[in-house]
Amino acid sequence: MHEDAGEPPIGVDRSAEITTELLGGLSETVIAGESFLEAIVTGVLAKQHVLIEDVPGTGKTLTAQSLAGALGLEFNRIQFTPDLLPSDITGSTIFNEGNGDFEFRRGPVFSNIVLADEINRAPPKTQAALLEVMEEKQVSVGNTTYALPEPFFVIATQNPVEQEGTFELPESQRDRFIIKTSIGYPDRTNERLLLDRRIERMVAAPSVDQVVDPETFKTVQEVPEYIHVAPDVRDYIVDIGRATREHQRTDVGVSPRGIQRLLEASRARAVIRGRDYVVPNDVKQLAVDVFAHRLVLNAAALIDGVSRRDVVSDVLSEIAVPAIEA
Repeated sequence: MHEDAGEPPIGVDRSAEITTELLGGLSETVIAGESFLEAIVTGVLAKQHVLIEDVPGTGKTLTAQSLAGALGLEFNRIQFTPDLLPSDITGSTIFNEGNGDFEFRRGPVFSNIVLADEINRAPPKTQAALLEVMEEKQVSVGNTTYALPEPFFVIATQNPVEQEGTFELPESQRDRFIIKTSIGYPDRTNERLLLDRRIERMVAAPSVDQVVDPETFKTVQEVPEYIHVAPDVRDYIVDIGRATREHQRTDVGVSPRGIQRLLEASRARAVIRGRDYVVPNDVKQLAVDVFAHRLVLNAAALIDGVSRRDVVSDVLSEIAVPAIEA
């Protein structure tokens, strides 16, 4: 740990136990791979937002609902549509005839976990309304600023196969998400398990038991700040990020914010693993999910069918992995 950081508010071992319980609770309701669930918990543990891109019916909404239930947090879902206005998200000022004054009615964004469902279906102006909310965790109306509840994070979804009538997220908004991930289709065994679980309950949607109280989880969220990151690992993170800017397939590489987000995600992953230090493999495993959605590819890459994830994987293969002693 840092020499002057002191001790974390809760032990790393206990934090790892809590995140393991959280992952276990999610796996009881969401049929998904371990890597997907870890990506979600990594983002939340790092106090950042997560973008899920996948086809309908794979469990994106259920994931957000289950996470809120497992953490005992308030949950709101916003269905993004082409006619959605910024005030539909943040709230609006209305005239109260009873007291003859104007008052602010809070929008659905005032919640602990906000599911921005099919975020790319809303027009750019409405998407932009989320920028301050996601970055500053507050809503400004006139001269008044309203703080959002803590903890607060956005889980946004988008559908990759129906692009008609959608608005691609601008680079500035994609950069606000620490991780972009996908669930994918389950294998045959898990798809059969999905049916078995449905047979065993009397309602369509499964529910999850709360595994930790909100205040305890807020304490766990502070633990990544105490995780040690060796100088060679910091160099490794910087080298990967800078290499994306120089890659022949990119017009725009990873921003300094993106490099910082990989550091934060790596620290959170170390907590999940029960370590008080980051190892290079933490960085390597997270780099694609943290970096790929931040890239802007050039025309040649698009013509050749090269994906953003391909570019980051290529960079990882070229950068030497530092040898760090545990």
